[in-house]
Amino acid sequence: MSGNSHAESIITIIGVPLAVLGVLPILYNTLATLAALSKIKRMLRHGKLTALTRSDVVNRVIEVELPRYAVQPWDRFSSDEYWQISRQPSSIPGGSWTTFNWKTNTIGIKTQRVEYADQLRQPQVEVEFHELVAYLLDLGAVPDAHGWRLLRSTGLWTPTGCSLMKSPDQTRVALAIAPLDDADGHMSLKVAWEPSWTTRDASTLPPYWIRLPPSPPPKEEPEESFSSSQEVAESEDAKDSAKAEDEEPDKAKTLPKKSLDSIQKQAERNARMPITCQISIDGIQSALSQDQGPPLSTRFSAHSLHIEHLRINSLKKNGAWFASTATAYGTTSQTVLWNYKIPDEIMAFARRDTVPCGVLEILGIVGAESCPQWATQYNDTMSDHDVFVRSMQEQRIAVAAEARMDPAQRQIAVKQRQEREMMQRMNNMQDRSRREAQRRETRRHEAMQSPKWDNNLVAEHNLTWLRARKVVDSELALREVVGTLLHRMVLDGDFTSEIYEMLDTWMAWADNGGMRNNDLDILQAKYEKFAMASLLVALVKDATTAHEGTLSMDLQECLRMWKVVRLG
Repeated sequence: MSGNSHAESIITIIGVPLAVLGVLPILYNTLATLAALSKIKRMLRHGKLTALTRSDVVNRVIEVELPRYAVQPWDRFSSDEYWQISRQPSSIPGGSWTTFNWKTNTIGIKTQRVEYADQLRQPQVEVEFHELVAYLLDLGAVPDAHGWRLLRSTGLWTPTGCSLMKSPDQTRVALAIAPLDDADGHMSLKVAWEPSWTTRDASTLPPYWIRLPPSPPPKEEPEESFSSSQEVAESEDAKDSAKAEDEEPDKAKTLPKKSLDSIQKQAERNARMPITCQISIDGIQSALSQDQGPPLSTRFSAHSLHIEHLRINSLKKNGAWFASTATAYGTTSQTVLWNYKIPDEIMAFARRDTVPCGVLEILGIVGAESCPQWATQYNDTMSDHDVFVRSMQEQRIAVAAEARMDPAQRQIAVKQRQEREMMQRMNNMQDRSRREAQRRETRRHEAMQSPKWDNNLVAEHNLTWLRARKVVDSELALREVVGTLLHRMVLDGDFTSEIYEMLDTWMAWADNGGMRNNDLDILQAKYEKFAMASLLVALVKDATTAHEGTLSMDLQECLRMWKVVRLG
């Protein structure tokens, strides 16, 4: 009995500690899992994230289900959250997008199995690349030229951390390449922003918008005429009111007149106010007429304009030409219009030399001293002298012969000589007229075959010609004149059609190997429209030449290559 009790004591002393040691890992896993789960829940609460969590204490596994979102910025014109960053951004890796306030839309659920809280990753969100870039630009971010060039050339192989956008002082990174862990083949980005970096507000013009200035008012407009016309208008209003008191007018007849007057007044106001246009990837999207002040601060305070004649379609190039010219006008200023790509055919046309200098000379636009030698030179002095000497010799011989005749024969001979001389003079005049007509036709043909000038040089001479005719203000530079022309195109559909018909004619003769007689006739009849069209072409050429291979082209190509990106 003593031996059995001694054995039981040994088993108890050794077995109980072994049993406790066997339970300790389970207890440790349970405590570690509960601690990790508690930390994960705190991280989720801090980031204001809705998630479903499950834990397996035995296997020390925590499952977290987080929603995946598609996001886009709030409306710039109606939401204050557009300019504010989040007060409690998520600290979970992959959640840098929570720095900003977004409109979100749930597009799926992602389940993660983690052991430690540090392994938790927040699902990246999907966002339109051009909307993200426009939003950061609107806040004040500055594009990094090196980063965009690298992204354009290497794509998904761009090194992680490569900067695409920087803070306004260009010392910190605002948008950079992120790891591709959760990208699923998309471009992966991460964002950072601080409240002090926001240097723009609702009073600034947003990206992809341009402001078109109205034509300046005529300088020579005496105030007396304005006051007298105002007095006449007031007297007419007084007469109308007196007449209205005497006779009851027919309201049905006066309503159309009032309606027409209001439309006319609105058109006059639109002609005096600047116009803001939104240019997107598909061309012009909207045009608003708004008085000076905070641009587009409230959309309802602006008057929306009719722009159907400027939209891009497959039948006419009007919309493409307007969007291209507006892009060139905006790109040469501080406004960012890199989202619209000028068509290759328009870019190629703007770079080509297509206008013969001889045509400008025969139309009186430039002088002969400005052009190289292109026409055949004629010298008729010797031939005219020979004809004159020969006619004088024949006349002297005839007069000498007449002197030896009797009076009756002399009278007949004189009459015949005078008739012969008259006929000879008429023949000479006809020959001279025929020769001049032939030479004019030859000169016309040689003018169309003369050396072709650069479009910028053509626009320079045309601008001088327009200023001399007081079609445009003499104090405005070429770019400013183009801005007023675009302003007029938005308001006047007929004027737009005339300009773009001339551009189509111009492109047609450029594509067909040169100008023909019919093209020269059209040019001569509508040269003012051609002069205005040449200003548009010159501005497009300046924009395409200045930005070829630069930041704008790199950014434009990247936006076209990556439509949707992952942000986290």
